[in-house]
Amino acid sequence: MTDKSVRRSKAEDEAQSRPTDRDAEASALGEEVAAARAKADEYLCMAQRLQADFDNYRKRVQKENEEFRKAAADGMVRDLLPLIDDIDRALAAVTSEDELSAGFKAVRKNLMKMLESRGLEEIPTDGMFDPEVHEALCVVEGTEDGRIDQVFQRGYTMDGRIIRFAKVTVTRNEVKED
Repeated sequence: MTDKSVRRSKAEDEAQSRPTDRDAEASALGEEVAAARAKADEYLCMAQRLQADFDNYRKRVQKENEEFRKAAADGMVRDLLPLIDDIDRALAAVTSEDELSAGFKAVRKNLMKMLESRGLEEIPTDGMFDPEVHEALCVVEGTEDGRIDQVFQRGYTMDGRIIRFAKVTVTRNEVKED
C-alpha cells in the first residue's frame, strides 16, 4: 500500500464516521415522524373518546325519550280510566239487553282492546289481598282472613307500572273466644 492509498482510506474512514448533512436531516425527519405519530395516536384516542361519549349521549337521550313517552301514555290512560268506570256503571245498571247496552259493551270492548295493545292490564281482584296492588277501603267479616270480598274500583297496570290501585274490601275471620 502506498502512502496515498493509506491517506485516502483514512480520509474516507473519517468522512464516513463524521455525520453528514444527510444524516442530520434523516435524524431530524425521524424525530418529526415520531412526533407526528405520537400526535396522531393522541388525536385517535381523543376521537375514540368523543365517539364513546356521543354513543353514551345518544343512548341516554333514547332512554329519556322512551321514559317520557311512557309517562305521557300513562297520563292519557289515567285520564281514560274514569270513562271506563262510567261505562261499567252504566252496564251494571242495565236490566235488559237492548241495542244501547250492546253499543256500550262494544265501545268498552274496543277501548279496552286498544289500551291492552299498548300495555294496559287489569289487576286481578279474585283471591287474596295484595297490598302491592290493592287498596283496602274497609275490612268486613268473612270466613277467611285476607280474601277480597268486594271490588269498588278496578285497578290497572301499564307495562308493569301501577296506573291505579284496585280499591277493595277485605275479609277478616273473627273467632270469638269464650
